[in-house]
Amino acid sequence: MKTAALIVAAGMSSRMGQFKPMLSLGSITVAQRVVATLTQAGVEKIVMVTGCNATALERHLSGNGIIFLRNEDYATTEMFDSVKIGLKYLLGKCDRLLFTPVDVPLFTAQTVRTLMDSGADLACPACQGQPGHPILLSAALIPRILADCGQSGLRGALDRCGVPIVSVPVDDPGTLHDADTPEDFSALVDYHNAQLARPVVSVSLCKEKVFFDRQIATLLMLVDETHSVRAAGQRMQLSYSSCWNSIRTLESQLGCTLIARSQGGSRGSSSDLTDQGRQLLERYNAYEHRLRDLADRLFPEYFGDLLP
Repeated sequence: MKTAALIVAAGMSSRMGQFKPMLSLGSITVAQRVVATLTQAGVEKIVMVTGCNATALERHLSGNGIIFLRNEDYATTEMFDSVKIGLKYLLGKCDRLLFTPVDVPLFTAQTVRTLMDSGADLACPACQGQPGHPILLSAALIPRILADCGQSGLRGALDRCGVPIVSVPVDDPGTLHDADTPEDFSALVDYHNAQLARPVVSVSLCKEKVFFDRQIATLLMLVDETHSVRAAGQRMQLSYSSCWNSIRTLESQLGCTLIARSQGGSRGSSSDLTDQGRQLLERYNAYEHRLRDLADRLFPEYFGDLLP
């Protein structure tokens, strides 16, 4: 089952007074923390809708394998409009997705996996009876949400989509902590500093040097989707030359062609994954998922009585 995530980060952070996605939580930022947690949970495709300070945020996250979309009208529209931009893009590209605003950064990977294991078409985590984020929804609900009138935002659209929302109990206060005001953010930092240690797995393949990782996997996925290396790079805030450098390094290390280029025709040139390219991408995704699952299961055995 293909799982995607939609992060909305287009707002102006007016109540905070500072740009929330790039505020520091320890050694990483709010936005980096959300992305890291979703990646650790095994989400294959992460889409972020940007708006205010879009270029700075996209460059800040450009090495994380994220697909960026923009709400150019962020100053005059609501969050639901940014949600719809992301949902339109994801329509037909996943089986289910997780949604969260960027300013709820401290939910855990275990909470994400618990939601995905719930089997629900529409679900939210509930800590001590209070609903939080991220929200899980079946891709089958996307057309209904896109067709909604928009009254009361995403919450109203979910209430009207015809599927009851399932509350999934979790012991995770991070699902409830947002950062609307400086006082909220201070509480967020305090909770972050008190959180439990956890394993974070990043999978790279290498010979003499690294030739395949999550960023390159996302690049191949986007080439397969857009049939264009240039368009794939633009979605990730990567230059055309750096994309081809990564692809050529990958092909030279593996000794096979992963991107087939065709020239001319009524639609111009195009780039597509070869069978070897698709096989590599599928196996990397499966391998990464199993390694993260194994790391989570082994962590208590080795560190449960040592780390707080």
